[in-house]
Amino acid sequence: MKPLLLNADMGESFGSWVMGLDHHVMPHVDLANIACGFHASDPDVMRRTVRMAAEHSVGIGAHPAYPDLVGFGRRSMICSAAEIENLVLYQVGALAAMCRAEGTVVRYVKPHGALYNDMAHKPEVFAAVALAIKTYDPDLPVMTLATRDTSQIQQLAQEHGITLWFEAFADRAYDADGRLVSRALPGAVHHDPDIILDQARRIATGQPLTTSNGSELILNAHTLCVHGDNEESVASVRAIRDMLNALGGQP
Repeated sequence: MKPLLLNADMGESFGSWVMGLDHHVMPHVDLANIACGFHASDPDVMRRTVRMAAEHSVGIGAHPAYPDLVGFGRRSMICSAAEIENLVLYQVGALAAMCRAEGTVVRYVKPHGALYNDMAHKPEVFAAVALAIKTYDPDLPVMTLATRDTSQIQQLAQEHGITLWFEAFADRAYDADGRLVSRALPGAVHHDPDIILDQARRIATGQPLTTSNGSELILNAHTLCVHGDNEESVASVRAIRDMLNALGGQP
């Protein structure tokens, strides 16, 4: 198996409001999904996070979202295909400018929140995101959710000439289809470090997870997402990094 790359959402502070412990997490991940200003972040936070990623040789990904600061980008919005294309292009371009200023580049795109979810099950949203990325750089991969059956979105990606990186989550519960359990439901987010580490190990080694209805689920993923917004989650990131290194996934 190819080593599973560890990614984390970064740069989500805004002005004097601090979110996440990016400086603790950055040394342990392979990829940083950096917010581009529509759901979180601002120009100063973006450039500071890009600089930090470059210092640690971490691959940088654009993390575009619907224009929803109040809802942290987790609320779906009614946007035309042209609007989605332009908002993605705008955000990728903003992050690319910060990368250029720091001597690095955007390596991939991972839509955030509701845009990420909409892209996964609405072909017209996927098409708009794909067009934006092809317009900017057709070689940029798009990160999307690894599910039980990825054939449909793989077909869409092939039709639009886009490369996919499939992503799994160490700290989220899955339903029988391999989709994330809604945050509105109890048990959707794992908080026990032992459970998080066990789920990460199972994903990394191709072992089955237990879904919300008790069925087994095997996820084929390129990358594993972790969150680091408190001391306990940072400890989980470190433990997962050590586990992946032991499996041969040292960056």
